[in-house]
Order: sequence, then C-alpha cells, then structure tokens
Amino acid sequence: MSGERIYLYDSTLRDGAQTRGVDFTAADKAGVARELDKLGIDYIEGGWPGANQTDDAFFADLPRLSRARFSAFGMTRRFGRSAENDPGLAAVLGADVPAACLVGKSWDFQVTMALGVELDENLRMIGDSIGHAARVKSEAMFDAEHFFDGYKANPDYALAAVGAAYAAGARWVVLCDTNGGTLPHEIDEIVRHVTTLIPGDRLGIHCHNDTGNAVANSLAAVRAGVRQIQGTLNGLGERCGNADLVTLLPTLMLKMGYTTGIDEAGLTHLTTVSRAFDERMNRAPNIHAPYVGAAAFAHKGGLHASAVLKDPRAYEHVVPEQVGNRRHVLVSDQSGRANLLVRLAEIGIEVAADDRRLPGLLEQVKANEHVGYAYDGADASLELLARRALGEVPEYFRLQSFRVIDERRYNARGELVTLSEATIKITVGGVPIMAVAEGNGPVNALDTALRRAIAQTYQGVRDVRLVDYKVRIMSAPDGTGTDAVTRVVIESADTTGHHWSTVGVSANVVNASYEALADGITYRLFQAGVSVPAAADAAAALDVGA
Repeated sequence: MSGERIYLYDSTLRDGAQTRGVDFTAADKAGVARELDKLGIDYIEGGWPGANQTDDAFFADLPRLSRARFSAFGMTRRFGRSAENDPGLAAVLGADVPAACLVGKSWDFQVTMALGVELDENLRMIGDSIGHAARVKSEAMFDAEHFFDGYKANPDYALAAVGAAYAAGARWVVLCDTNGGTLPHEIDEIVRHVTTLIPGDRLGIHCHNDTGNAVANSLAAVRAGVRQIQGTLNGLGERCGNADLVTLLPTLMLKMGYTTGIDEAGLTHLTTVSRAFDERMNRAPNIHAPYVGAAAFAHKGGLHASAVLKDPRAYEHVVPEQVGNRRHVLVSDQSGRANLLVRLAEIGIEVAADDRRLPGLLEQVKANEHVGYAYDGADASLELLARRALGEVPEYFRLQSFRVIDERRYNARGELVTLSEATIKITVGGVPIMAVAEGNGPVNALDTALRRAIAQTYQGVRDVRLVDYKVRIMSAPDGTGTDAVTRVVIESADTTGHHWSTVGVSANVVNASYEALADGITYRLFQAGVSVPAAADAAAALDVGA
C-alpha cells in the first residue's frame, strides 16, 4: 500500500444535488468546483447536461480549473437509438469537458423490469455508448448501476455488463452499490473476483450509505484492488448519502499510506473546505464528523483530559492540525481538575495546579451546568467566570432593573404592527444611568438600550454587534417538566472581526438574554483593557454625552 495512487472522483454537484433540502445554483456549483480543484480532487462531476436548466447553465460557463478534470454524467443510449443518434447521449458528450461518465444497468432484474429490454440488448447499449464516448472524450467511464445486487443475483450477467464497458474502451469501470445494502466483507470478496477479469487500476467504487458502511465499503474495495473512489463532500447524496470523501481522504493518506492528488499541505485545508461547504449550503456542520467535526478532538472527561495533557496520543488517533482541526478541552459537569487547567491555559489563564481557588471554580462550573449553562460553545462566558473567580474582572456596570414592553396592534391603514420597548437602569462607578430604546423584538430592544446606557461611559461598545442568537428550552433540573428553563447563546463581534460567544440561563427568555448580552459587553471591555471610571469621571462622561 505504500504510496500507491488512488484517484478521487467527486460527485457532489450531481449525486449530492439529490440530497433532501439541497438545491444548488449554477454559482454554487462553480464555487464548490473551485474549492474541490484547490483541494486537489482528480475528477469533478459537474452534473447531467440536458437534464435541467441549472446544469445547462453551469456547463455553459464552466469555471477554470488548474488541477481537476470536469466530467459530464449521463446514461447509455436508449433502446432503438444508435449511440451516434441519441439526443440525450449527444447532450452529455457535447459538453466541453474532457471526461464523461455513463450509467448503465448491470442487474438483470433492473434490465428487464426498469428498462424493459432484452439482456443482450442492454450489453449492446453499454458497449455502443462507451465505445462512442471513448472516441469523443479523453476519458470514458462506466457506472455499473446496482452492480453488487446484480452480482449476488446473477454474477455472470453483472460481469458481462462491466466486461462490455471495459472491452469498449472505458478508462474506469465503476462498481456501484446503488442501494447501499452491501457489507464490507461482500465488497471485498466480489471486487477481488472482478479484478481477475478487469485490472484494478481500471476499476472504481461508488457506494451509498444506507447501512452506514459507505466509507468502510469504499476502503474495502481499495484493499481489494480498485484505484478510483467516487464520493461526495460531507457524504451528501440521496436517501442516506454517499461515501464521504472528507472522511476517506485522511484515512487513505494517514492510515493506509496511499497517495492522492492532495498533498500534506492540502490536507490541512480539509476542515475549512468541509465547513465552508456546509456554510454555502446553509447547513449546520456535523460536530461529530470524523477528522473535521468540532468534537472530533474534543475531550470532556477529566481522565481523558489529564492523559491528553501529558501526551495527546493517549486519546487522539492523528494530530488535529494534519486535517486543519484543533484540540479542544471542554469544561463541563463531567470535568476534572485537569480539564479545567488545560482549558484555562487555552484561554491564556495560567493557574498553578494546587491553587486553592480551583476547587471552588470547578464546583461553580458544575453547579451552573446542572441548572442549564453550557460552556462548550460559550468560551467568553467561561473565561469571565474563571477570571471573576480569580478576582481579575472589574464590575464595569451594575444592573438595577430593566423592563420590556411588547405591543401588537393595527395602525390606521389596517396593517399589523409589533413593537418592543426596553427601559434599563444601571450604575457605572456608582452613577445611575437610564436608557430607553425600541427594537425589533424584546431582545433587540434590550440590547440597544443596554449598549446605549453603557456607551455614555464606555465608547468602545459602540462597535459591538450581535451576530447570532440561539435559544434552547430545557426541562427543569428536577426533571418534572414544569417551570422549564431557557438557555440563550449569543455570538458577538467587533469591527476587527473578533467573534466571541456568551451564555445566559433563566426561566425567563428575556432575562437569559440579558445575562448573555451583559457577558458579551463585559468580555469586550475586559479584552480591551478598559478601566472602571471613578464616580466623578463617570458623571463627567454623562455630562459630555448629554
């Protein structure tokens, strides 16, 4: 296995487009293709020319690639047509790309049931189509649809189908587990038989994930001899998806010693590519995704964190940075002292292991999480909690009270109007301040009022903006289901592009929101090194502001 070349064929733009809830535009396709090209993928399947307007628009204005080769997807000629006189095949082969991948039936049941043609005629359709494509394109490929089901039902016919494509000049004969029901040991056995008839360096594998084995099946096929893998970014695809190239890539390279079109430097961009793709598709990334997920190198148990602190190999199978990810030690109600020390070190807080304040801080974290706080995704609130316990965070402002009023009415034109108004009272350096603001909802009104009040003294908060707001309703800690509590996580940012997240918990969603908002502003002031003014200075600032 040392250094042998594996070719990667990405079908995200065609097979991935069949994912429920995914709709590519031509611009989306172009953007994804560029990222795949930069990564080092060998083949990019752009879609099916002639099948829909989006694919036609994409093939009419293809982005320039520097490394990858575009492939057009289609099907073998129709019954009663010659390969040279089939409009559908002509549209595929007419695309200005170097490769074409044609799908055809290799399961006798599908031939007679779906196509309704004689078995021998299907073999002629495959041979004619691939032969014509091989004369027109630099590379012709054949996707043997339902190959493994076909092999198990009638091995002679399935082998005759792939043999017809190979004899006609197919550069790659791709064995497809179309229904996704084949298991790794079956893949291994069947592929090894096929390699006695067709060389492995002319064979590919295309697996669906209906048993959760698409990646395992692809790797089994590689071990059995195939040298091309078809898959998609983040495992997109119809039903349960396709083989995930993001998982396959590092496994092939770091675990099995194969060479791909991606070098070591390119592999460090894998996490970015994976997450950027989800962002483009407006999908939440799978935090538990192998290699690239936010939790892939996250350590929550105290025993784990203690060992990782000594040597990461204790609980990590690869170095996170090899795939562009990073280690993350979580602080939670399962934490031990080692977790806390590592996490504090990550945010720049150096504390001795025998510091007498640590046990109290750890207990506070556990108590907070028991009532609903979660610091996994709220680093700024965790840092403030720790620094307050260490006596490092000044009290920039103190809340006296706030009130939020919501109004829903119809105006004189009969239009529905909703309006929120917030009034907040705080003290800064002992000086009372009140501010009133209207907003698009109670949280927006409260956020505006709070920042308006604080900005009279601390000008720096004017560049803080709320980027994201998430709410989760949870059962009460007693488990009765009554008096549910609300967790609010807010992501804030400043004009320099710095982002931070804070959390608040309360039975009242507005109060939980205030906690997160107040932490967000406090964090910004602390990070900026702002000092609390004396009462006289605070009063003077108010006079100037007025």
